Amino acid sequence: MNVNMQRPTLRLLGTWMLALVLTGWTYQAALAAPDAQDSPPVFVQDVSDKLLAVLKSDPAVRNQDIERINEIVEQYVMPYVDFEKTTRLAAGKYWRQATPEQRQALVDAFRMTLVRTYSGALARIDDGTGMEVLPFRGDEQAKDVVVRSSVVQGTNVQPIRIDYRLERTPDGWRIYDLNVENIWLIQNYRGQFSQEINRSGIDGLIAALNTRNTSN
Repeated sequence: MNVNMQRPTLRLLGTWMLALVLTGWTYQAALAAPDAQDSPPVFVQDVSDKLLAVLKSDPAVRNQDIERINEIVEQYVMPYVDFEKTTRLAAGKYWRQATPEQRQALVDAFRMTLVRTYSGALARIDDGTGMEVLPFRGDEQAKDVVVRSSVVQGTNVQPIRIDYRLERTPDGWRIYDLNVENIWLIQNYRGQFSQEINRSGIDGLIAALNTRNTSN
């Protein structure tokens, strides 16, 4: 993939991934496992509270140990994100053309891209970082909803508007897309995936993602 094209994307992605969990910092709230059957704003808040409490209390995180942060992300975030749906929607029409093996390889590669970028963003968390979930305007009984929030990154810094798109599944709510200042993650990657696939095929896209993951 074109390196210059990726730089703005990585900056946005770092904010997207950081935003996924920074909705609070109450340790007592983080003790209980998030309930995916709860209301969407409460569910997002609970996932965030738990992860942020762990990050702020772990000495390895304060030392910016990326491998440890990866472990925490896998444990406290990944169960609540539908990466297969995120990848499928980002791939668009090309998903139907991919073999089952290619689909799985693409999901794995894209997942690692997001996790590694996410971990890099989380390494910069400090006590002044937080997020406020805004009043919910959707229908909690709907299958697909958007939860709005505002990220705070210290004083004298303009808060960043973040939206989370969630889908109701038999197992409860799952997050599958994020919007930072009117730029949706899936929409942003769809164009890049299409460009790479047209140039070198689905296998070329998988190889490009894996190469970036290794180099990062």
